[in-house]
Amino acid sequence: MFARTERLLLRPGWIEDAPALAAAIADERIVRNLSAAPWPYRLADAEAFLSAPRDPVLPSFLVFVRTTAAPELIGSCALVRRPSGAVELGYWIGRAHWGRGYATEAGRALIEIARALGLRRLEAAHFVDNPASGRVLEKLGFVSTGLSAERTSCARGTAAPVRLVRLLLDEVQEEAAPLAA
Repeated sequence: MFARTERLLLRPGWIEDAPALAAAIADERIVRNLSAAPWPYRLADAEAFLSAPRDPVLPSFLVFVRTTAAPELIGSCALVRRPSGAVELGYWIGRAHWGRGYATEAGRALIEIARALGLRRLEAAHFVDNPASGRVLEKLGFVSTGLSAERTSCARGTAAPVRLVRLLLDEVQEEAAPLAA
């Protein structure tokens, strides 16, 4: 499965992507906001990630900026089944590309794929000390469940609080209408 947006190409990762993946994610400020990624992140970690079995239904993508030359790997995004059975949206974008709307753009593509797959809702979480990720999730339409939990971050070496959010996909998402004067 592949997806294209206005500026991005989302595609499965291949073992040949390992050097670019290792270079893009090798930043403690990124990895500390992920649960399972090790720190320091090495080429062998990228190779192991790209070689790991994937859910045959739920997509796991590398995110590339489409350019006039070869696309540039800038992050990753996926739909992942949690032990509870819930499907969670996750992503990361390399720091050199923060603040450009790429996470939101990739997230919107994943949400459309989730709808096409017939999923009724998505869950997500962000570390409380990472409010920028919370803003991305809010832009995507996720709302707070009112719950928080502790999640382990390998890079932090400990658990830290996360805010849990949810997006109902079977509800019509309407834009707010302007107020009449």
